[in-house]
Amino acid sequence: MKNRRWIFIVLGIGLVALLGWQLMGSSPKEASELLISPQKGLFQVTVNTTGELRAKNSIDIRGPRQAQTVGIYQMSIASLVEEGTVVEAGDQVASLDPAPLKTKIAEAELALEKARTQYTQAILDTALTLSEKRNAIVNLEFDMEVKEAEMEQSKFEAPSVQQQVKLAYDRAKRAYDQAVESYAQQVAKSVAQVKEKEADMMRERNQLAELQKLLEAFTIKAPAPGMVIYYRDWGGRKRTVGSTIEPWNPTVATLPDLSVMESLTYVNEIDIQKIEKGQSVKVTLDAMPDKALNGRIREVANIGRQSPNSDSKVFEVVIELTDKDTTLRPAMTTGNEILIAEKAEALFIPLEALHANDSLSYVFKREGGSIVRQEVQVGMSNENDVEILAGLKTEDRIYLSIPEVEHIEALTLIRLENPTPPLAGEGQ
Repeated sequence: MKNRRWIFIVLGIGLVALLGWQLMGSSPKEASELLISPQKGLFQVTVNTTGELRAKNSIDIRGPRQAQTVGIYQMSIASLVEEGTVVEAGDQVASLDPAPLKTKIAEAELALEKARTQYTQAILDTALTLSEKRNAIVNLEFDMEVKEAEMEQSKFEAPSVQQQVKLAYDRAKRAYDQAVESYAQQVAKSVAQVKEKEADMMRERNQLAELQKLLEAFTIKAPAPGMVIYYRDWGGRKRTVGSTIEPWNPTVATLPDLSVMESLTYVNEIDIQKIEKGQSVKVTLDAMPDKALNGRIREVANIGRQSPNSDSKVFEVVIELTDKDTTLRPAMTTGNEILIAEKAEALFIPLEALHANDSLSYVFKREGGSIVRQEVQVGMSNENDVEILAGLKTEDRIYLSIPEVEHIEALTLIRLENPTPPLAGEGQ
């Protein structure tokens, strides 16, 4: 029994040694190199982006547009209700800093008081001037009547005396007529001056009324019921307390219509050529990872913009959600998987298993006990895999990485005999 036990021990040690030699001595590289087989099934080409939900339709809550007409070109937000506040029509949403406007109101009040004083002074001056002219006319009329009486009495005097008296009368009458004409001109002039001062006063009064009305508009109220969402400028920054608005874009917040939502996202300049209106999109939510919604590309920008903190350009893309969901809220972060192309029964391999030399695409394939370079024809590709149109079958075994052999360029290259014509859209 003891001898038989030793025989089993020796045989066991020999078997272990044999296996160790096979694994570590004869082909150590096979243990470290991964062989895979091509997969067959649904193959999709997608572009993945992040975005932010917003309502497709909304009502703007705006400050006054007419501020520019009174020389105010920037207005600062002094107060603003919290984002997400539900308001009714007429509720106060925000207020603007009135300091610059109140300064203009004070200036307008002084200007109105000055114009009112000038108007009153013009009336008084007119009354005084016309009163003096009327008195002068009365005196000239009396003098003319005296001269006329003297002329009547001179009929019994010598002709030379009569001539002198008549000249004196003519002179008095001419002075009277000139005074009457001058009075009429003065009346017209005085009326015009008074009207001018009155117009100045009314203009200053209207200016003050316009400023006071504008001051009321500095208290911004909701035009309709809804949930307040802060407005974002072209750079994506929210307008909050302390932000500046301009008369040509005085929106401080919006009231979104939550029945139709869309995701606003940006696509880099490399992928934008693949994006078209109408493409299907799978939309996920960071706040609700288990929820997936369907959408479609509604709008693709023609002009790119500089990406913040980057030298690259991005293009704005709007994705309209075709699924309805009452739990969606503006500003939620979305993940957008834009479907570019797909094939139901495609043969594909990982990108790292594909190699290229100029225009030649190939893989390293296990052929019996040896390794060969197998030429392949590729189709579509995505971030992880590439479609194989010809050169491989599902039962083939290929290397995921370059095999560790000497003189790898000397490995046999098996060329394709009849390449498969690619379908439209393949090769992306």
